[in-house]
Amino acid sequence: MLNLKTPQVIDSNLDDQAVQAFAGQLQGDLIRAGDANYDEIRAVWNGMIDRYPALIARCVSVEDVVTCVNFARENDLRVAVRGGGHNVAGLAVAADDGLVIDLSQFNNVVVDAEARTARAQGGATIGDLDAATQVHGLATPMGVVSATGIAGLTLGGGFGWLRNKYGLSCDNLIGAQVVTADGRVVYAGESENRDLLWGLRGGGGNFGIVTEFEYQLHPIGPEVAFTFILHDAAGANLKRALQFYRDYSSQAPDEISTILASGIIPPEPELFPEEIHNKPFVLFGAMYSGEAQEGQQLMKPLVDFGEPLIDFSGIMPYVEAQQAFDADYPDGLRYYWKSLNLNRLDDEVIDRFVKHAQQQPSVFSTVDLWYVGGAVKRVSADDSAFGGRQASFLLSPEANWEHAEDDEANISWLRAFIADMEEFSDGSRYLNFPGFQEEGDEMMRQAFGDKYARLQELKDKYDPTNFFSANQNIKPSY
Repeated sequence: MLNLKTPQVIDSNLDDQAVQAFAGQLQGDLIRAGDANYDEIRAVWNGMIDRYPALIARCVSVEDVVTCVNFARENDLRVAVRGGGHNVAGLAVAADDGLVIDLSQFNNVVVDAEARTARAQGGATIGDLDAATQVHGLATPMGVVSATGIAGLTLGGGFGWLRNKYGLSCDNLIGAQVVTADGRVVYAGESENRDLLWGLRGGGGNFGIVTEFEYQLHPIGPEVAFTFILHDAAGANLKRALQFYRDYSSQAPDEISTILASGIIPPEPELFPEEIHNKPFVLFGAMYSGEAQEGQQLMKPLVDFGEPLIDFSGIMPYVEAQQAFDADYPDGLRYYWKSLNLNRLDDEVIDRFVKHAQQQPSVFSTVDLWYVGGAVKRVSADDSAFGGRQASFLLSPEANWEHAEDDEANISWLRAFIADMEEFSDGSRYLNFPGFQEEGDEMMRQAFGDKYARLQELKDKYDPTNFFSANQNIKPSY
């Protein structure tokens, strides 16, 4: 069984007077081990993660973040930065004597509808951003679970329902306010610290704490055509569905961004009628980023493909479509996800996919496949650190289960799946789905390829001591 717990007894060497002084400098609250709300606040989304930081600073301003960085540096504390707390690897919570710089209450969003831009504080979630921008019929590409923090999502790339038309989340980042390891507040934009902006577009949280993200917005909603249909995947149906999805996605216009997911319908009466519980399914999900009636017609083949088990498709508010997956990922479930960029999806690859997908040990797991095309492909290497644009499809098996005694079975299934698919990939992966980053430096070098050296130069410039290491870490060169 994988042990992700740390001792509950916190043996902190921090001077109590220093901690009291630190708390007095903060506009937000400082939570210590033993406080009444400590366990509630330290908890993150993934139920596998059970860590006990010494301090949690609930920041409400940029000044709070600067104060935290300076205090941690001066007291040699390991730092974790929390935005939405939705990272699979649990990077939002520090262990042992660490300090969590918690931005979850620092989540305001300001929209400039005329300029079609939004400024969002570092603790904002997708739901926060969508709520603010949709008032004006605007949106920027985000992920597909509304509780996800915009920070980790954007810094790691950001796949979502608008990607083929408007790119990834990181592609729409046009500026950022950043607190660096030495406590400075800098701005990264096209005309100032452009090297840093390049690194923030997919290079992870390696270079500082982003306290404000500025995004380009696009006309979306308030209603969109959305396809979300579960077809019967029994027998040979899953293979046929994968072949159909491959061909449909590669020919669809950029306005359509798709997801395929295979799995077993869980016995959850509030979500699914009892007669389809425990049946194998294949989900076709798609959004059309244009006129809704037109989109329904263009996405109709996804609905007509096979025998539907349940169909949630239709014309609906954009914010509702953005929440379509929310109920599938509750707080406290045990999660272990990995990913792999696939070079191809021919029948050999599909047969391998089907073999492993049909062996999933948990009814809550899925195997997801994202088509990579359109605007994602058109971003140049000079504009973004993100790796993976060369892929044809992103494969992301998700092991999701309830009980600790099932850890080994679920983790082993997923690792075997990924290992068996490696030959169809260049070895790169999507770093927002990294497992627990157990491959270390090797994973990072494969993910970024020839961009890794440039990212390491940025690390040397902005964080030469690796102060920010609780992330998809790029180590300094010295």
